[in-house]
Amino acid sequence: MAFFLETLFGGLMTGMLYALVALGFVLIFKASGVFNFAQGAMVLFAALAMARFAEWIPAWLGFDSKILANLLAFVVAALAMFVVAWLIERLVLRHLVNQEGATLLMATLGIAYFLDGLGQTIFGSNVYSIDIGMPKDPVFLLDTVFDGGVMINKEDLYAAAIAAALVALLTLFFQKTGTGRALRAVADDHQAAQSVGIPLARIWVIVWCVAGVVALVAGMIWGSKLGVQFSLTTVALRALPVVILGGLTSVPGAIIGGLIIGVGEKLSEVYIGPHVGGGIEIWFAYVLALVFLLFRPQGLFGEKIIDRV
Repeated sequence: MAFFLETLFGGLMTGMLYALVALGFVLIFKASGVFNFAQGAMVLFAALAMARFAEWIPAWLGFDSKILANLLAFVVAALAMFVVAWLIERLVLRHLVNQEGATLLMATLGIAYFLDGLGQTIFGSNVYSIDIGMPKDPVFLLDTVFDGGVMINKEDLYAAAIAAALVALLTLFFQKTGTGRALRAVADDHQAAQSVGIPLARIWVIVWCVAGVVALVAGMIWGSKLGVQFSLTTVALRALPVVILGGLTSVPGAIIGGLIIGVGEKLSEVYIGPHVGGGIEIWFAYVLALVFLLFRPQGLFGEKIIDRV
């Protein structure tokens, strides 16, 4: 039972990190109605900025406080993501208002390749580390119930708590604020939103800024766990089944989908993997997403789209 709980908790914490990346997809889709293939590149760019500024800022300002360096690096990296968001709206999205979804999709692909190249040109292409002070030693819980207790990695626990807090804040933002409601209106119909006075350009800048901060937090956490390297963009690919499962238009769906995928991967690898030769964790999420595409393409919490002709 203790081993099962360890696997379950590990899956839940991994699922929260998947949900954090998936949230970036949901935010962009809710505001523009387009699937943002640049989300993985945004995570990589943000993580590179965080890692490199944490190295450069102490040398520039002449101090050796790691906490202050990380704090300033986070602020500067967030400002960099705001600039990226403003440029994307100014140079790309502003000229594609009311265009077909395929056009916007191709635009995000171009943005992805551009950010990949720009990030490595500015910050370098080596493997960098992010040390934000999260403890990496394990902690043992329920040791009075199970012999030896249930082992949980403290880093995973802290990362899941940070992801959960950010997801909760964004959920409140979308449900309780006027800007959040304006974002949903823009997603439903660009022209109708403009006709009632909602400034489309400002809304798109806001949502890309928010998605940039989400990418920064996700890149910071995944970079701390895996190192900041080009393969970090593949984390976004691991979040695609989460988006399909939870629904492209649902913030709570990204959370539930992330938890289901995280737990499903871990449990299937441990309990089914030995019987099929292993490796099930790699493809389990995609098979589950395929099943949902066949029987419930809008996902668990997504809105069913009905076209009337």
